[in-house]
Amino acid sequence: MGAAPSSDDARVVGRSSGTDVATARRIAAALLGRPLAAQLLRVRCERVGAHVDCGLVVSGSKFHRPLDLRAWNEEIASLIDGAYAAAPDVDEVDCWAVVPLDAGKGAIVSGDLAQPTSATVFSITVPRSARRSVRSRLTGGSGIFWDPAFRGSLSKGSRG
Repeated sequence: MGAAPSSDDARVVGRSSGTDVATARRIAAALLGRPLAAQLLRVRCERVGAHVDCGLVVSGSKFHRPLDLRAWNEEIASLIDGAYAAAPDVDEVDCWAVVPLDAGKGAIVSGDLAQPTSATVFSITVPRSARRSVRSRLTGGSGIFWDPAFRGSLSKGSRG
């Protein structure tokens, strides 16, 4: 009978998924091994042949420390850099932030008639060829989705 996983191992296993779970766990272990302001909710790696895509899902609310727009951009760039450093075979890193939605009391939240329980407020796709320019893209580049209210709240100052 094997030993129970440590709490750190359990966090890595619980937040890793996809068709290439070994890569997802390697990335999750590297990213969760350091302090983060935004909670890392999921690391998902999908492999199709030799191509590997990594998805990082972070919480857009309840930060561990206050974040303004500059700090948010640095947090996201650091997560993307960390994913590439932990798994050099990854071809693309997608990062998005979600916030919870109130579906309402008695709402159907699973199945064909499910009401959404979260909304995407930020997303960026960074292919390996563009990883060196992620910081400049975050500060004014294209190819990024921002929910205007989410970006506005970060632009107004620290949000915790």
